[in-house]
Parts: sequence; C-alpha cells; structure tokens
Amino acid sequence: MDLKQIEYFVRVAERRSFSRAAEMLDVAQPTLSRQVRLLELELGQHLLYRNGRGAEPTEAGLRFLEHARALLTLAERAKEDLQTLRETPTGKVVVGLPPRIARVLTPPLVQAFRRSFPDASIAVAEGLSAQVREWLLAGRVDLALLYDPAPSPQLAYESLFREDLVLAAAMGHQPPLPARVAVAQLGDYPLVLPSLPNAIRTLVESVCRAQGVRLKVAAEVDAVQTIVELAAQGDAYAILPRSAARGPAAEHALSLCDIGSPKITNNLVLASARHRPATRLATATGLLIQKLELARLFAPAA
Repeated sequence: MDLKQIEYFVRVAERRSFSRAAEMLDVAQPTLSRQVRLLELELGQHLLYRNGRGAEPTEAGLRFLEHARALLTLAERAKEDLQTLRETPTGKVVVGLPPRIARVLTPPLVQAFRRSFPDASIAVAEGLSAQVREWLLAGRVDLALLYDPAPSPQLAYESLFREDLVLAAAMGHQPPLPARVAVAQLGDYPLVLPSLPNAIRTLVESVCRAQGVRLKVAAEVDAVQTIVELAAQGDAYAILPRSAARGPAAEHALSLCDIGSPKITNNLVLASARHRPATRLATATGLLIQKLELARLFAPAA
C-alpha cells in the first residue's frame, strides 16, 4: 500500500471530485485515477462511486477514509519525529479547544508558542468538548482541552483547572438571588442550559440526578455566550462556571449565587491519545499549556 495512493484517495473523497483533487494535488487526472484504482485493486474493494457529478465514497470507502487519514497523520508525525533531532522542535501541532476556552487561551498560547518554537506552527481547532474528544481519538488534533471527560483507556488526562458552577440571573432580577442555594433547590428555577452531551449539562444532570432533583429546563442553547445573554436579559436563570459570568470573556453583568450541598465543580483537563506516540512538539506544547496558569487567566473580574 503506497502512501501517495492513500493521499490521492483521501483528497478525492474529501473533495468528491477527481478533477478538483487533481488540481489541488497538481497531478494529471488520469494519473490520479490510475493510482486510486490500483489502491482499490490491492484492497479488493470499490472505495469510490464514480459518476458524472464526481465521486462519492462507498461504504468501504467511508470506513477506509478514517484509517487513511490516521495513516497520513502517522507518516507526517514520523517525519516530524526525525526532525526533532534538531535542538528546537519543528513541524505543526493542532490543539482542540472549547470555544469559551479558546477566546481567552488562544492569544497567550500563540504568543508563548511563537517565542518558544519559532520554527514550528500551531493551529487551534474549536469545538464542544464531545466533538474535540472525537477529533483527538481520530488523530485530527494532537492535544485537546476537555471539560469533565469520561474515563477512557485510549486517552490520558492531566487536570489543569477546577471551577465551581454558580446560578446566574440578570443584575437587579426580582426577587434577588440568595447568596447560596442547595442543589435540592435548583428544580425551582426555570433554567437555560446547553443540550446534551455538552459537558456542563452532563455534569449538572449527573449531580442533580444523584440528589433526586428534576430540573426545570426552559430552553436549551449550546453556546455559553448566548446563555449568558439570555440570563442577562432576565429570560431565565443559568448554571455556569463562575468565569463565564465574571471572567475575562464575560460580556454582561450577572447576579451570581453559589451552589452547595454539594458543590458542582467542573474539571478542565489536558488530553492526549495513548495509542499514538506524541511528537516532541506536541509534548512541549502540552507543557507550555500547563505553564500558562489557567486559574489566573480565568480568574473572575474583581
């Protein structure tokens, strides 16, 4: 199996067209078609439906596509690993971040990365924790920051930052929020929450279920920023990390109330894949992230 053939197949499958893939790869279309056909013959499977509109992956093609991407990633990492014989790491690292984390962390991370690794490049991919976790397992990102991930034999976790969740309402909301509510009282408040499998929603549901509390969900909105805006308008209450309401990325003033009996605390972790050897650059980037002191970056405004 030839890596060039695998790359040709991946580009055709991604672009759904031999002509567009040939243009992107700067090869003649007959050469591209012949190499993909040789790959199909070697595998004993039709990987692509060819029609007048282009090319679509078959069921076998869709299965092979994920393996093919992983093989290309491993080949690229092997090249990078040999380059790490140099004193300074080179190559490219891709970090997956939840959107709220990305807004605060990306500028200092990129600045520190450029100072530390001037001959390397970094890419930041944004997505919800569940989505970023899948990217990490598939090899599309090298490192990921995840909220409260489920234990997995395929992933290694390093805790970076723990933060209490709070009940939030519009400033000046009547009646005013008490200083503290118990988890058992959360069912009394109409809430705007992210939909499952969002990490915050999963955590809140888990704690409330253990306490026998049925939540009153008035609306489901996945973007934390939009949840903050709805709470600030007085449309509903929200359960949020304190930094989402008072931290550096917060855009609205909210009235906050501590949650207790028990506290609900989320955990932001640095995740890496156990089944893939990390490049020297990825390892160094992970250490760089740990040095950025996220607790300080996300500290609520005074």
